Amino acid sequence: MRRPKLQPMRNTLDLTDRSQVRIVRKRLHLSEPELTAIVGRIGNSISAISKEAALQKADALTQAAEIPAAAVIASSAVNEQATTELAATAPAS
Repeated sequence: MRRPKLQPMRNTLDLTDRSQVRIVRKRLHLSEPELTAIVGRIGNSISAISKEAALQKADALTQAAEIPAAAVIASSAVNEQATTELAATAPAS
């Protein structure tokens, strides 16, 4: 009896298929818990998973790039002081 070979669905992730999970994790640079959390929250659509992973990476970058207000004020004060010192020592033309 011939049985048809089951074709995997290309647009959904099967969490029981270890090789498919490994490939998606490598491509999206995610850990196993991150991937399972995204799949639990979003679903098993690979396009939705990749969009959510990109959003998480972008959100992490913006949070890491935020500079505390005190550091900005201190840096501007140093820059102003250096500018006034340079102006005072520069010869008048």
